[in-house]
Amino acid sequence: MRLGRVIRCFVTVVVLSVGFLMGSALAQYGTTDGEWSYYGGDAGSTKYAPLDQINGDNFNDLEVAWTWQTENFGPRPENYYRVTPIMVNGVLYATAGSRRAVVAIDPTTGETLWMYRYDEGRRGEAAPRLNSGRGVAYWEDPDNPADRRILLITPGYQLVALDADTGQPIPGFGANGWVDLKQGLDREVDPIDGAIGSSSPPIVSRGVIVVGAALIPGTAPESRDNVPGHIRGYDVRTGERKWIFHTIPHPGEFGNDTWEDGSWEYTGNAGVWPPFSVDHDLGYVYLPTELGTGDYYGGHRLGDNLFSNSLVCLDVETGERVWHFQMIHHGIWDWDNPAPPILLDVTVDGRPRKIVVQVTKQAWAYVFDRETGEPIWPIEERPVAQTDVPGERTSPTQPFPTKPLAYDLQGFTLDDLIDFTPELRQEAFEIVSQYRLGPIFTPPSLIDAEDGTKGTIQVPNQTGGTNWTGATVDPETGVLFVPSYNLSKSAGVD
Repeated sequence: MRLGRVIRCFVTVVVLSVGFLMGSALAQYGTTDGEWSYYGGDAGSTKYAPLDQINGDNFNDLEVAWTWQTENFGPRPENYYRVTPIMVNGVLYATAGSRRAVVAIDPTTGETLWMYRYDEGRRGEAAPRLNSGRGVAYWEDPDNPADRRILLITPGYQLVALDADTGQPIPGFGANGWVDLKQGLDREVDPIDGAIGSSSPPIVSRGVIVVGAALIPGTAPESRDNVPGHIRGYDVRTGERKWIFHTIPHPGEFGNDTWEDGSWEYTGNAGVWPPFSVDHDLGYVYLPTELGTGDYYGGHRLGDNLFSNSLVCLDVETGERVWHFQMIHHGIWDWDNPAPPILLDVTVDGRPRKIVVQVTKQAWAYVFDRETGEPIWPIEERPVAQTDVPGERTSPTQPFPTKPLAYDLQGFTLDDLIDFTPELRQEAFEIVSQYRLGPIFTPPSLIDAEDGTKGTIQVPNQTGGTNWTGATVDPETGVLFVPSYNLSKSAGVD
């Protein structure tokens, strides 16, 4: 059985502002001094900068001061540039080109201060994420401020530590500045062709580098077998592996029984392909995980499949699980958690709360106490439609947040068809009549079903809702701003 077939259609884009934070936020997060030291601006991924030099009165007067071209660094032109540069101590750091060269740039003039280029050969060419990635991470030794490092995950899945001032590899880190991430995964991975990598930068807290993983997209995988996306922590000074968290639990670990019939042994994915967020004070790192192998069919991995499609909180120093919440049981919709969660201190009903907000492809924002994992507002398990695909078994219920409400269309009915003219509506009716329709969590169906349909219209589709762009928050007003893509597709299995 092929595990999935996708047809895309009905494309529109909306951008929404969702105000749901109760009271004013405390001033713990947000960037300072005009710098941007993390992918998401700060460790809590708020993407907020309290700057006022540019405002509504002078915005139209802005002019380009300089440009720095990125597309030609590598064996081929790059047209997939999604890097967010960081700025630390007055220097921009970014990646460029499909080989992911690292550059340091003067933000005042655009001058290149240094560049670190490398060639991973066939290993790099075989990478499942052969692109410039999303950037780098920064660390400064609190006991020795002269020891400042830029940290990179290469396309070939190697961790590199560079001197932030010179761009040279750190000799005492791993093997001359490099650590092979295909080793130490607790499952054998081919050192050249093993299909694991990462597009996102790592994150550092309390002397530990936390590393995620991105695998081959699972729209129609060739096999049920794949590499698991386990999460690991490395010593930022030496490159030594300190811990591993099995996102697909091993025997004896919590959640292993949610992978029935020994499917934990061969199922892959369940990694974290977006960036992480971290609370330095608590010492917690937050993992937005993806689903297991097979985006639209999971008959080979029956069960709820922890810790896929979850938000997981780990102790950053030990890798021990503090709490978790699974947004989707036994995911078969390609609704990976797509972006780093946002950490914020707010007041809810007169009570100060440390919260974490995870925006999703489902167009829901899930909000939790980030110390305990308790939902800030109730999240209800509700019955959902069930599959009739042979060999598949869907969860009888799924979690539904009660607040905030969904910020985009969920599910699809005939009432959602366009009606610009009667003729267009009739044409749309004839098209969708070939597919199954239903509310959110209506499962993919056979493309040659007995009822004559050829798949299920899925809304939102695998793009979202919200995707890798994530959201941003204004902690002064308590408003979360969420970009959302109002997209649909047919999800069919043959």
